[in-house]
Amino acid sequence: MKLTAAYHGGTRFDITSGTHRIVTDQPAVDGGQDAGMSPVELFVGSVASCVAYFVGQFCARHNISREGLRVDADWAMAEQPHRVGQIDIAIQLPHRIPAELKERLMKVAHGCTVHQSIAVPPDIAITLNPHGYDKIGGS
Repeated sequence: MKLTAAYHGGTRFDITSGTHRIVTDQPAVDGGQDAGMSPVELFVGSVASCVAYFVGQFCARHNISREGLRVDADWAMAEQPHRVGQIDIAIQLPHRIPAELKERLMKVAHGCTVHQSIAVPPDIAITLNPHGYDKIGGS
């Protein structure tokens, strides 16, 4: 699996994966043009949308309407190192679900792929010019 984040001026980077594209940028107060979500917003949004997807699939399997399903995420930054330090996820499901399904729904929510990728962090390797370029700007 592969995606690319490419520079598009200022603080904007476009992420492409297959035929899909997401614009990331910084808010104007941080020197950006606010052309898209910041990478941190995208990160937190990835957690929220993954939880929403898993909960939505659970609802579909149990014939619970997904109409009105929403997942809200609040986060706080932490330091040393600078990072997202806390994410609070709130699942908003306007329909009653049987008590015996609530615990299972929460287990499914905690099992979403993005959440699990944070809980059990992936190995991340960062390289510079992995295709043999020895000068910045070309071969």
